Amino acid sequence: QLQASGGGLVQAGGSLRLSCAASGKIFSINAMGWYRQAPGKERELVASISSGGSTNYAESAKGRFTISRDNAKNTVYLQMNSLKPEDTAVYYCKLREFLQRALDSWGQGTQVTVSS
Repeated sequence: QLQASGGGLVQAGGSLRLSCAASGKIFSINAMGWYRQAPGKERELVASISSGGSTNYAESAKGRFTISRDNAKNTVYLQMNSLKPEDTAVYYCKLREFLQRALDSWGQGTQVTVSS
């Protein structure tokens, strides 16, 4: 089970930090990531991080967002700086465990609203 938190309302240029904690037994080889979905748009990847620490960012997130994780706590973070109104969306965290096949779990989503 994934529990996301940290969303809210912020002015353009502001910052937010999202957290997502995974509970239960997690397979050691995995990746955690943040996705977002704005009204009327498809869900898109924002950033991901592997259990080994390799990161991947969407172009829109590069230079402004930083993904990190605490493996001991099975928690992934997304530090978002210099927020823009176009970052407004519901943000979802995802856990992908690489078992015999990939197994995906999703968090419940947290709303991020950036006012201009």
